[in-house]
Amino acid sequence: MHRRHFLATTAVTTVAALSARLISAESTPSTDLDLLRTAVAANDAQIPALLATQERRAGHRWLGGQINEYGLHTAQSTSGFISALACAVSAPDSKYFKSADLIEPLRLAFAYMLAAQHPEDGTVDYYATNFHSPPDMAFILENVCPAYLLLHAHPSSSHAALAPALATFIQRGADGLITGGVHTPNHRWVVCAALAWANSLFPKPAYVARIDQWLAETIDLDPDGQYTEKSTTVYSPIVNRALLTVARLLNRPSLREPVRKNLEMTLYYVHADGEVVTEASRRQDRYQRGSMGRYYFSYRTLALLDGNGRFAAMCRLIEDSTQRKVGELAAFLVEPELLRSLPAPAPLPTDYAKHFSYSQLVRLRRGAASATILAANTTLFSYHRGAAALEALRFATAFFGKGQFTADTLEVRDGRYILRQTLEGPYFQPLSAEQIAHGDHTKMAPNGTLATNSKAMRTQSNIQRLEAVVTITENAGRFSLAFSITGTADVPVSLELAFRAGGQLSGVEPVPHIADAYLLRSGTGRYTLGRDVIEFGSGRVEHTYTQVRGALPKADAQSVYLTGLTPFHATLSIA
Repeated sequence: MHRRHFLATTAVTTVAALSARLISAESTPSTDLDLLRTAVAANDAQIPALLATQERRAGHRWLGGQINEYGLHTAQSTSGFISALACAVSAPDSKYFKSADLIEPLRLAFAYMLAAQHPEDGTVDYYATNFHSPPDMAFILENVCPAYLLLHAHPSSSHAALAPALATFIQRGADGLITGGVHTPNHRWVVCAALAWANSLFPKPAYVARIDQWLAETIDLDPDGQYTEKSTTVYSPIVNRALLTVARLLNRPSLREPVRKNLEMTLYYVHADGEVVTEASRRQDRYQRGSMGRYYFSYRTLALLDGNGRFAAMCRLIEDSTQRKVGELAAFLVEPELLRSLPAPAPLPTDYAKHFSYSQLVRLRRGAASATILAANTTLFSYHRGAAALEALRFATAFFGKGQFTADTLEVRDGRYILRQTLEGPYFQPLSAEQIAHGDHTKMAPNGTLATNSKAMRTQSNIQRLEAVVTITENAGRFSLAFSITGTADVPVSLELAFRAGGQLSGVEPVPHIADAYLLRSGTGRYTLGRDVIEFGSGRVEHTYTQVRGALPKADAQSVYLTGLTPFHATLSIA
């Protein structure tokens, strides 16, 4: 049977089967119909708002496109619009099932997508940053290929008649991906997933050849189970989904192995309230609050495929935190096997100390208390207890404008976690007569300092040195951080504890003229959010120079400072 005909037949069968299941749920106890109904209801709820933001002015250049919050019509938003409406008209339990009212909005959306597509390369623009963008086309194809499958197989001929326009868009876009490039590591795998989708609908050897060309680079997964970008709330789940898609559509089961490793590792990146650690990310989600929601598809896929109880438990945790609104209706409709009942859950890890050496990161969890220790990061420590969060502990010294502490190394030794940084501050001697003869004395940087290549030529003198060592120990969720900063004397030190906005601080005093900045002069401070409390101390304030030269700007948080001068020796307890 031709692949396209097979998929169309499968989709028709799927829609019919879902309809039957919804009519008689008791006859299919192995199917999670409540999850499907919740997904359908959540999708239905967004349809009126989506319709209200579609461009409907006759004669408008971008008629049919979705208008974003900046007044721009974007193919990215419109692809989400198409997916939502295609699911609504195809889901038997939707109030929009077979709805004629959604035919014209879909037709206009397809016309917009074709108009927005560059004819010379099949790409679209991503107005935020990328133009004539192959990777953004790949993200869009991941959205609209399942929509095409649903519409092409739709029991209503009026809805099925919409599919050819979308087919044209998909084929033009996929043809562009045969030669189009990428920007970032994850783009490679998203392009592969888009081409796998296009090949499943419109088979073409060049699509598979291009996939193999990208896969020949091998998956960028380190032995810890982390991808290059370390982006725990954005790109790791994107990569996992892409690899699972290629594995399914091209029958490449080996591509599931890196996903398994990443999902296993990520179990240890979760705080007690379901938030995920983002401090080590190399992308835009660094230091941002995020949930595990985007991982749902991958955890559910492999929980079912492998009978993995811990992955099943993570699915339940995500469902509980989102009231089962997991945003996977398109996947449920085109992959109904995802609706099979999950295996029995196994306990998730809640008591551990894990060192991920390739990420230079340690994760510790003791029930409700959860901490992260990091090297190669301006946040050296973070701590959560329930809803209360010390989002960043960091410090800086006024050492030649480069004293923001970023540990060079993280050593784990006998239950201690040791972070270390060594800095030098030299001065420079005059150039020799021979160097001046060659014009080297004119080499200055635009900001008026010595140019780097000029510094490299000069003899150093009056060299100042500073070594900072932070030794962290833990006992039953209580942490002790010993700071030792030695070398050049009388260097101002400023230690910042950045607590999540919205809590209540006690035992501290405001820093004059700086909002949400406080000093802990002595004793113990308390941060309270709801029922959860973090205690920290003891305090120390030798000066009020909190924003030392070379330090990062104050965190967007409720910041508490401890200060001193070198040699600086202090112990901070957090519990």
